[in-house]
Amino acid sequence: MGEGGGFQLGTVGALSLSVVSSVSIVICNKALMSSLGFIFATTLTSWHLLVTFCSLHVALLMKLFEHKPFDRKAVMGFGVLNGISIGLLNLSLGFNSVGFYQMTKLAIIPCTVFLETVFLAKKFSRSIQLSLTILLLGVGIATVTDLQLNLLGSVLSLLAVVTTCIAQIMTNTIQKKFKVSSTQLLYQSAPYQALTLFISGPFLDGLLTNQNVFAFNYTPQVLIFIVLSCLISVSVNFSTFLVIGKTSPVTYQVLGHLKTCLVLAFGYVLLHDPFSWRNIFGILVAIVGMVFYSYFCTIEGQQRAREASSHVMQVKDDESDPLIRTETGAGINDDGAAQTAQAWSSNKDLHA
Repeated sequence: MGEGGGFQLGTVGALSLSVVSSVSIVICNKALMSSLGFIFATTLTSWHLLVTFCSLHVALLMKLFEHKPFDRKAVMGFGVLNGISIGLLNLSLGFNSVGFYQMTKLAIIPCTVFLETVFLAKKFSRSIQLSLTILLLGVGIATVTDLQLNLLGSVLSLLAVVTTCIAQIMTNTIQKKFKVSSTQLLYQSAPYQALTLFISGPFLDGLLTNQNVFAFNYTPQVLIFIVLSCLISVSVNFSTFLVIGKTSPVTYQVLGHLKTCLVLAFGYVLLHDPFSWRNIFGILVAIVGMVFYSYFCTIEGQQRAREASSHVMQVKDDESDPLIRTETGAGINDDGAAQTAQAWSSNKDLHA
């Protein structure tokens, strides 16, 4: 009971950290890009990852976490794929209307559900599917305005969705497969992500903005906001890996749409961005979907925990049964022992 409560507390903490840090960095970057004119998003992201790696290296030297090397090819592929997905999302925004870009982000959840169902045999109940549909409908109403299609933008959006889904699924599966923490995975993959974006960033930003990032006028105010953005990004990157590791890629995307709604609300309150009844209605519908999703996830999680607990109790009862003890005792021959072990293994597989 204590272990389950600790896990839930850790999950709530990870979700809260992700929301606070993500909303903070969006507000900071909006001031940096809109007010100060620094519009080089991909290059800025490479600096974020570089600062994140340096921060984690300092934490490693302070022995705040343990370095656990594992499959270098998997780490390298994962890091490069993450970097490519970020670049493609930025290109998607540059070559599409804002409305179509928002539709691209909405498509990540159904794509993730599809990939996990087909390749990982993960099952999503009808209740979860319904709550996700309500959520996506609400976010769509609140954020999608114009839908201008073009071939290049559509191809870039498709590639961005697929690479983002695969990268986020890998974030979860790698942590479980190699038994590494979110911090250990982020520490080892951040250099590859940073290098990918550091090389491609100036080119992509030049393509999208027709400006040179190295020729920009870096005033003290711009430098302060860049440093602040990089510091906040450490928390953003850490909480992203933490949330996906503790929950799932779909839950992380649901959380991302909650951040979108909060950013819209903060933009209206703090920055006086234009706001309409359509935005308000969409946010309310999205919140209903999030509440349903959280409720059904909690109920299904408790049900799985009860089933696992009852299975453990059943195994303990079988082991303490005198009749079974006699049948599987020292007098049984080797063939009988092998058959008993095989039957127990098959039973365990059925309950897995």
